[in-house]
Amino acid sequence: MFNSVILLPVIIMAGMAYSILAKKLTVTAAFTGAILACLIYFATGYTGLAMMTTFFILGSAATSWQRRKKQDAATISETKNGRTALQVLANAGVAGIAAVVILFYPALTYLMLPAMAAAFAAATADTLSSELGMVYGKRFFNIISFKPDRCGSDGAISLEGTLIGVLGSVIIAAIYALGYRWNMNFCFIIIAGTVGNLTDSILGALLERKGIIGNNMVNFLNTFIAALVILVMEIVLI
Repeated sequence: MFNSVILLPVIIMAGMAYSILAKKLTVTAAFTGAILACLIYFATGYTGLAMMTTFFILGSAATSWQRRKKQDAATISETKNGRTALQVLANAGVAGIAAVVILFYPALTYLMLPAMAAAFAAATADTLSSELGMVYGKRFFNIISFKPDRCGSDGAISLEGTLIGVLGSVIIAAIYALGYRWNMNFCFIIIAGTVGNLTDSILGALLERKGIIGNNMVNFLNTFIAALVILVMEIVLI
């Protein structure tokens, strides 16, 4: 317990310092992430914190990877000082809500733990498929019309990017399984994360491209749908 009390603030403070100094997050976003990290830790322990950290590391690395090659196609997802607090909440807010439910209603932990993992799986899949898909994708098409589309456009996907997104969900599902045991939730998390990622593209093509909703709302709904999908699977199939 003593080691945990010391280690948690060290991890969170180190993450905040890095994210601010490396301009991955604004100062406000870093504090927002720290609050979410505390909630997730107190609700789920180090496994939940590991899922959040993995999402942040993979997302940051994917965003930075071959940035110059992506500049012409990508929309600006970061300010010059990093991602904002709203962007942090858009990607990790659903996981934070799951953590709050666990803290106040422990009896629902068996549902909220996989829901949190699914939300992080969807967020990771979305970021990896979007950022790395622009680098490694060969052909891009609109997810609604299936017609050829421009790389980086809302709702435009590639086979390569989609598969990379699935890999992101697998990584988060593996962390969950290592922390809580290997069972059907491993498969459920991958499925939910992939559904959330595809939902992100559908919303991008139908609503974001027309200016009806913004990217933050799309990302939030992406993770929310993933959490909802796994809750349905948990209730119906188990």
